Amino acid sequence: MDERSNAALATHLYFDRKYETEAARVLPGEYYATDQNMLLATVLGSCVTACIRDRQNGIGGMNHFMLPDGRIDENDPSSMSARYGIYAMEILINHIIKIGARRANLEAKVFGGGNVMPGLIEANVGERNAEFVLGFLETENIPIVARDLVDIYPRKVHYFPSTGKVLVKKLRDLPDSAIIEREKNYSLRLPKASIGGVIELFS
Repeated sequence: MDERSNAALATHLYFDRKYETEAARVLPGEYYATDQNMLLATVLGSCVTACIRDRQNGIGGMNHFMLPDGRIDENDPSSMSARYGIYAMEILINHIIKIGARRANLEAKVFGGGNVMPGLIEANVGERNAEFVLGFLETENIPIVARDLVDIYPRKVHYFPSTGKVLVKKLRDLPDSAIIEREKNYSLRLPKASIGGVIELFS
């Protein structure tokens, strides 16, 4: 992982036997961009994922992030929450464009922000994550063509950027303790991380 940020290219690659395709599992704080016909998979609690692709050539990717604890100061884009959220989005978009996507052709599908983590529900972490990703995409004029946000359930998301197909399953049984523990550990790391400044979007 880049010591300057919490965003890292996902390294858990595998072959998905159900869909008979190469796949990448995107964990909290990671992203993955590809120009190949493959599956990107993640499981979300309070975190959100933005699935972004070039609708013309199918180049796309997925991130998985949570804003650091603390309110976003809308009048101060350098505030910790705003800067980290912007970084998490821009690093994915820049990577997609770097491998051949066109900025004007991007579309997004967004998921997550469930109120599932004890201790974070009162802080509305899931809701703030959802509000942030919607606001960012609106500001950047990237159309949102599908969304499933907030609620009280964790979600499993399977995304195929080459076609734009996405499958979302709400985990309505008892919350997966592994999901909660993974996101809890991730949230504890965030305040200690340095993101190395906000990067600029490629045009």
